[in-house]
Formats: sequence, structure tokens, C-alpha cells
Amino acid sequence: MRLDGCVALITGAGRGIGRTIAERFAAEGARVALADLNEQDLETAAHAIEDAGGEAMTMVMNVTDEISVATGVDSVIERWERLDVAIPNAGIQHLAPIHEVELSDWHRVLSVHLDGAFLVTRASLRHMYQQGRGSLIYMGSVHSKEASVQKGPYVVAKHGVLGLCRTVAKEGAAHGVRANTICPGFVRTELLERQLPDLARTHGITEEEVIQNIFLSHTVNGEFVTQEDLAEMAVALAAFPTNALTGQSIIVSHGWHMA
Repeated sequence: MRLDGCVALITGAGRGIGRTIAERFAAEGARVALADLNEQDLETAAHAIEDAGGEAMTMVMNVTDEISVATGVDSVIERWERLDVAIPNAGIQHLAPIHEVELSDWHRVLSVHLDGAFLVTRASLRHMYQQGRGSLIYMGSVHSKEASVQKGPYVVAKHGVLGLCRTVAKEGAAHGVRANTICPGFVRTELLERQLPDLARTHGITEEEVIQNIFLSHTVNGEFVTQEDLAEMAVALAAFPTNALTGQSIIVSHGWHMA
């Protein structure tokens, strides 16, 4: 198993991409700490991992609250005495053209993506630096590289994640810590499904046309990225045997964005 003995913290792990990554990590031998706001989702995810023979712990965490994050990271250390991988995955979306975005919605999106990533990073690094090793794996997006209409706060936040990742790669190198970002294309999650009605109304087309003409039109094969694709990439980054791979943004998008 590629992650045998590894301890990993994953936020937004109650469902969706975060849960899929947690399950894959556990299947590869990692002990996984699942963080999310929804306690019921956490318990369901943890039971699934344990029923499959894995080891998991859960914590209700608000990633925008520094005490909540620090307490959660400390609880991982208390239980397993180390933290090898941290994946700030929690995220939200808000659709509106920039001139209609309320400041409260702007702050909410940036807080979850950027404040959350920063707080998880800071709390994790304090332990990883003492260990002399560690890996931060950020969840960016193709929107870390380019923009789309009506997604301004999200686009800005995902661009910011790259800056945080690259800073950690520079500063963490002296402490044996690396940092990389996964940049997915469109993944058919609950978050994406909730966007379909709004985008269909805005563009005056059907939801299926939104999928084909907006989401998948720039891919090379008309396919969504799967959660399993992203989990596999996260495992590969966590299991990479040296710190040669750091400061990178890995695009997983069926060719939507090539760089």
C-alpha cells in the first residue's frame, strides 16, 4: 500500500471529493482524520472507512475559525502523534456577475477557500516543521488558471490558493515540507448540480445544454473529471518519494486547460 502508516487530515471530508479522497487514502493504508461542518456526514464517512478495514477519526471543524482549526489539528497529533499530509479541500460556490455580488457573499467564498486553506496550513506546518517532513495538497481548480463568468469570488479564491501553495513550497523546503495543488476541471458533484438551474436560466438553455455547451465543451473527449480521478492524484502526490515535486499545480481536466 502506497500510504502505509501515513496520517492525513482532509477538510470537507463528509461527502463529495473530500470523502472520496479520504476513502482512497484509507484503502492505501493511511490513517485519516475527517473534518467537516456536518457531524452526520462525518460519522457516515468514517463508518464506511472503518467497515472497509481502515482507520479514521472525525472532527466537526469550521475552517474559517482559527480555534476550531487549531483544536482539530491538535487532536490529530494527540491521537496519532504526527501529521504527514494535510488537504484543505473545503469549498463553496456563489454564482453572480461581479457587479451583482454582495460583499457578504464575496467574503464568505474567499473565507472558506482562502482563510480556510491558510488556517489549516498554518496549524499543520507548526507540527510538520517539528517533524521535519510533511505534504500540503491544495484543491485548486482550472479556475486557478483562467476565469469564467458569474464565478468571480470562486475564481479569485482559486487563484489565491496557487499563491499560498507556492509560498509554502518556498518556505517549507528548509523543513522537509512540500506543497502542491490539484486543479480539477468540472466534476459532477452536488456543488455542480446546484449550479445547473441558475446557469440554464441565465443562458436561456436547458440543463443538459449547460453540461454539453458550457461545462464539457472545451474538454478533448466530452467527459467529466471523476472524484476517483482526483483521489488518485492526491494519493500520487502524497506518496511521491522525494520533495522534488513541490510548488506545482497539476491540472486534471480532460484537456480543458493545457499548460
